[in-house]
Amino acid sequence: MNLGKKQLIYVLVLLMITFLVSACGKKGLPLPPVKDGNVLAAPENLTYSLVKNEVILTWDHFVDPVNAKIAPEAFRVYMGTKDLNGCQGCPFVFESVGVVSMPEMVYRRALEPRIHYYFRVQAIGKEGIKSPYSKTCSIDVEP
Repeated sequence: MNLGKKQLIYVLVLLMITFLVSACGKKGLPLPPVKDGNVLAAPENLTYSLVKNEVILTWDHFVDPVNAKIAPEAFRVYMGTKDLNGCQGCPFVFESVGVVSMPEMVYRRALEPRIHYYFRVQAIGKEGIKSPYSKTCSIDVEP
């Protein structure tokens, strides 16, 4: 094989490796550009009260005219569960369990005993704009 063919093969192999290595990594959906303040603030002060087997979640939402000036139209409530006797640190999945329309910021749900519940809330704006999640609150329902 002459020197020119070896160099060409070497260059092609280097290009293939470069493209393969640069293509690695986590890819995500494209995000729309965000202008300053055109975001939705996360719900705040998520609290709960437990009356017998019913949980009542409440939260606040504030529109910030500088940093988060979009007002929500509704709130999506997410719940995750684990058995009280389950392993510590085991993963769980949050699932949507309800939507609360503005101006309400209250969600009620009956709970089962012997379950550890996790709740969080996300604000929803026009055209599907979503806020970050609220902080998560956890509830142990004893038998």
